[in-house]
Amino acid sequence: MEPWRASKAWALLRRPSWVILLAAMTLLAVSSWPQTSPVRPDVVPIGVPAVSISCSGFYRPSPPRRMVASIRDFGGVGDGHTSNTLAFRRAVERLKEFGDRGGSQLTVPPGRWLTGSFNITSNFTLFLEEGAVILGSQDPEEWPLIEPLPSYGRGRERNGSRHISLIHGDGLSDVVITGQNGSIDGQGRMWWELWWNRTLKYTRGHLLELVNSSNILISNLTFLNSPFWTIHPVYCSNVVVKNVTILAPLNSPNTDGIDPDSSSNICIEDCYIESGDDLVAVKSGWDQYGISMARPSTNITIRRVSGTTPTCSGVGIGSEMSGGISNVLVQDLHVWDSAAAVRFKTDQGRGGYITNITISNVTMERIKIPIRFSRGSNDHPDDNWDRKALPRISGIVIRNIVGVDIKKAPVLEGIEGTMFDGICFINVNLSVVGTKTKWKCEYVAGEAYDVFPIPCQQFRNNSSSSWCLQT
Repeated sequence: MEPWRASKAWALLRRPSWVILLAAMTLLAVSSWPQTSPVRPDVVPIGVPAVSISCSGFYRPSPPRRMVASIRDFGGVGDGHTSNTLAFRRAVERLKEFGDRGGSQLTVPPGRWLTGSFNITSNFTLFLEEGAVILGSQDPEEWPLIEPLPSYGRGRERNGSRHISLIHGDGLSDVVITGQNGSIDGQGRMWWELWWNRTLKYTRGHLLELVNSSNILISNLTFLNSPFWTIHPVYCSNVVVKNVTILAPLNSPNTDGIDPDSSSNICIEDCYIESGDDLVAVKSGWDQYGISMARPSTNITIRRVSGTTPTCSGVGIGSEMSGGISNVLVQDLHVWDSAAAVRFKTDQGRGGYITNITISNVTMERIKIPIRFSRGSNDHPDDNWDRKALPRISGIVIRNIVGVDIKKAPVLEGIEGTMFDGICFINVNLSVVGTKTKWKCEYVAGEAYDVFPIPCQQFRNNSSSSWCLQT
């Protein structure tokens, strides 16, 4: 069986129970954090406690939808071969009429429903019954081109336009995408081969992208084989992604799991992800375009997420973070057989800030670099990026971390000309099996308590009255 096809149950069975026991004995109880005010883009406090975020109220449920219809009512055929693109588009167009009359639900019954991309609408539920599979069309023409996002200035992979996502929405409110563990399969291999063969003309589409939308719930579904990033809420607010499984081959290119981007009040919880890139990546725009738009990602909770990615991280902050990222809580993360568990990614030219981040209760096994601050990807949208635009990183709390079979100690590389400071490590225990047990630190500063292996000198200036101990 291919690794990416492993079910969530199999993943639970293969995890060594002694590691979980060790984690349970090692991790401290999570204390209550004091509330702090949102961080203004022009103010980056040093050594402040990160905000405690609740998902309560992020999604406000509505009454049952007044109109419920099946895709079959619009001529849909679930044989896995017949194109249902027109059926899905007709269905949404018809159900849109009920947006201000109690809302609507489109039900997808058991079967394999092949379709090109389609837009959804407000006050709307897309419901996949058990055994229902939405399949992405293998015809690129059925993934039309749309304008690039203004905070990116171009397609993320190629200049100019980009392919629309399979399921797409713009300017929506009150949207639910859920079911009885039905599946949405992008059949992305066609797109991956275009990338591998360097014949891709435009940036690949996501599996699900919502733009400028609010009050969103995505739950109880499996997402498979996305051409590019899997779930991408951008310029959104009040989004909950819960009880979702995301699977893609571990060698598939850039198949991130969930990427909140220039969005606020986002809750991601109880998700299992296997992919060829970050399981979760928080973003906010790319270089001068993100700086100009100044649309931050803020008030984000990521908890009880588990999975594996051989080339990337469990949770990544960046690398596109030019609009700013603040007030992020990562809690109860479990990552194995991955390049990193937690990674902050940025670069010269990004500008922006990352502040008020708490990462707590992380269990990791067989990780190359457990905690990493990386720089210098030299990845820019065009030649007009500002060489003087340096990111500002401060107020990072990383605590209650346990790792076994770790290949290297943490690598924390800041950027010359700016200091990554106000970084706090508490109760970190990493069993490094390789020879590189010494931390690597450049242009970073902070404090560390109860940390093994012994941290670098920049984190040894400690005191009993430290702000770090008060978090």
